[in-house]
Amino acid sequence: MVITEVGFDVPAQIGMSEAEIETPALIVDLDKFENNLIKMRNIIEKNGIKLRAHAKAHKSVDVAFQQMNIGGAYGFCCQKVSEAEALVNKGLTDILISNQIVELSKINRLVRLSKRAAIRVCVDDLRNVPDLARAAKAQNVILGCLVEIDVGAGRCGINPTVDAALLARAIAQESHLQFDGLQAYHGPAQHYVEAADREAAFAEVIHKVQNTLIEIKNVGLMCTIVSGAGTGTFQLEAASGIFTEIQAGTYCFMDAAYMALKTHDGKPAVPFYNALFVLSTIMSAARQGTVICDAGHKSSAIDSGLPKLYGIAGADYVCCNDEHGIINDTNGILGLKDKIRLIPGHCDPTCNLHDYLIGIRNGIVETVWPITARGKLL
Repeated sequence: MVITEVGFDVPAQIGMSEAEIETPALIVDLDKFENNLIKMRNIIEKNGIKLRAHAKAHKSVDVAFQQMNIGGAYGFCCQKVSEAEALVNKGLTDILISNQIVELSKINRLVRLSKRAAIRVCVDDLRNVPDLARAAKAQNVILGCLVEIDVGAGRCGINPTVDAALLARAIAQESHLQFDGLQAYHGPAQHYVEAADREAAFAEVIHKVQNTLIEIKNVGLMCTIVSGAGTGTFQLEAASGIFTEIQAGTYCFMDAAYMALKTHDGKPAVPFYNALFVLSTIMSAARQGTVICDAGHKSSAIDSGLPKLYGIAGADYVCCNDEHGIINDTNGILGLKDKIRLIPGHCDPTCNLHDYLIGIRNGIVETVWPITARGKLL
């Protein structure tokens, strides 16, 4: 029998109050989380498009099952082979590795995994095709592949149109590979604050995808899948009539970076609630006008900015150290031992800092979800 100790093994147990949770802890407002899932389901159903939710946002199989059962997701993306392995081990059955895999040991693991689940992988280089083909043939499986094209992000992806079509043909010519379609994801566009900038980037995406589809048809192939989008632009891809699935991930939790996105009239552009918070305690109030909480950058990723205080006006989180957060509190709002909720700047790496997600409803712990693939970077 495994005995878990609150504070050493886990931040909380089911039935505890929010005030009793050991901090810093990563908590989920279950009502807002479920509302986000339902909103996304309604959007994809309205547009007749599929949701392949990106599991790198949370790395938790429990969250993934909620995305399927409540939110209508039919499959998932993973960024790493080990992330996919961890989630398949816990029951997920349809995963796209949303970038190219080149190390032979990882390719072999990926192919083995395809015997246990529907696995696809992205390809952006002709030199990758023989390695994938040999591994798939050796294990007698058919591995599905999406050609990843550079739609303006300047990161991964082969040149659109002719180069992409030639890569698609090379994949289709291999007996143990299957060309399934295109990966067309514009990462930077997800975080363009102004609507006009996101729309301009999306116009480039659509132009490159449409021209690539023409060239792929010219080499005698068809795309059954056009995949991409994220939480920042998914409404554009969903309504495009071109994309068949979207890869939003953060929508289920939200974070400060996505909450900053605006419509043309300055309103929030992303129609979801903040559902993910770092729960923290004021651990020092020795100096007037400043308080210190116990959540620094080992508790909340700061690559997309500092965390934001939730539901507290007149105080600001202004500096992040390893284990401390410095809060300007000139109005004396916060006191020693107070619990506060912080909105992380970026939810994906924040989840990778914690072992558990603590689900809260009406102030009571209802769920304790392990972060299944925490640290799975290989």
